[in-house]
Amino acid sequence: MNWLLVVGGAMVGAPLRYLTDRAVQSRHDSVFPWGTFAVNLAGCLILGLLTGVAGHVQLLLGTGLCGALTTYSTFSYETLRLVETGARGYAVLNVTASLAAGLAAAFAGVALARG
Repeated sequence: MNWLLVVGGAMVGAPLRYLTDRAVQSRHDSVFPWGTFAVNLAGCLILGLLTGVAGHVQLLLGTGLCGALTTYSTFSYETLRLVETGARGYAVLNVTASLAAGLAAAFAGVALARG
């Protein structure tokens, strides 16, 4: 029965990722993948907020929603495309900013959950 919670969260997370990515990216005139950056940060913050929550909420929101909302594969592909098209500076920025901001969002989520 737990798998239904994961599926339910993923059914919301996947379209939310797509729609958020498109909405954010359409507002930026840049090759930088702002949409993927935004959904990954949101997922890091949500997972940080869920720290310490066990059971059904973790399965629904952590594994299901955040699992479908965030995307390491798209992040990797977009970084590769930036390198291939000569936008190496944006590629480096994508990797470093995603790592730093993702960790900061997760820590902020944990701090908010505890405070």
